Amino acid sequence: MTAASKRQKREAYRASHVSTEGNAELPQKKLYRQRAHANPFSDHALQYPTSPSEMDWANHYPAFIDPNAQTQGGEQKEKPRPLTKNVTIADIGCGFGGLLVALSPLLPEELILGLEIRTQVTTYVHDRIQALRRQKPQPQHPSSSSSPSFSSAPAPPHSAIPPYQNISVLRTNSMKFLPNFFPRASLTHIFLCFPDPHFKARKHKARIVSSTLCAEYAFVLRPGGCIWTITDVEELAGWMESRLMAFGGAAAGGMGNYGLEGQEGMFEKVEVPEEGDEGGWEDKQVGMLVRCMREETEEGKKVTRNGGKKFVSVWRRRQDPPWPGE
Repeated sequence: MTAASKRQKREAYRASHVSTEGNAELPQKKLYRQRAHANPFSDHALQYPTSPSEMDWANHYPAFIDPNAQTQGGEQKEKPRPLTKNVTIADIGCGFGGLLVALSPLLPEELILGLEIRTQVTTYVHDRIQALRRQKPQPQHPSSSSSPSFSSAPAPPHSAIPPYQNISVLRTNSMKFLPNFFPRASLTHIFLCFPDPHFKARKHKARIVSSTLCAEYAFVLRPGGCIWTITDVEELAGWMESRLMAFGGAAAGGMGNYGLEGQEGMFEKVEVPEEGDEGGWEDKQVGMLVRCMREETEEGKKVTRNGGKKFVSVWRRRQDPPWPGE
């Protein structure tokens, strides 16, 4: 089969998969061909809001649209339709959506967003979520835990919300536009699972953890929120740890002074369980989320099959330091 005929087959499959109303068949990954990596510095054709207040989340989370806002006058139609709660979890570089799908039933009270720069991968995750929603139209059971919501409108009862309504995916470049989607101190968790290691020294500037990007993560994370990282490249694990540890504190390792002299960094490291010990970990949420990163992501499964190592680290955002003189 020629390359042209393979491409036509993929396009025909995706067109039929989308056009079939009520189709609950999970998409076939092999028919969403995409290169392994994308250049984050290229000028991709991306759409993004000028500010988080301009972002319309209604198409992503239709089950969470504020019903009171829909009954207002025509002027409301020109504005983003508000939700009953805000997005609180971001999976940056979500890949084929394994973590999103795993977290949805575990955290039904959270709105979770996957961010991916590759076009076909984003399309695959979108089609996967839509198929899962059609497969399980019945409401999911409520969770015993709850997180604060920043919306004044009451959230709908979770017994009335079908599964997988709380996850979605968005094509964007997180290295450029993260603050365009999320306001200050709005996220509780940021996941960075198996990011591109960019082995060459001249490519290190494209790594997803850097001094500059740490500032953006600290901006969108609320105090007490966490950054969760996992990789199978030990050198990259050390790189990410050194940047997160140094950010916000006194000058360390030649990285510059981002805070007051003697001040601790903006992030503190959280102890995580060894692989296989997640279930008995004292902090149940840490154990649960670390297990999901190790076992539910596509890359995590691949590393397990190949007998590789997984390097996990969790970083909790500290409270903002007081202004000098306070």
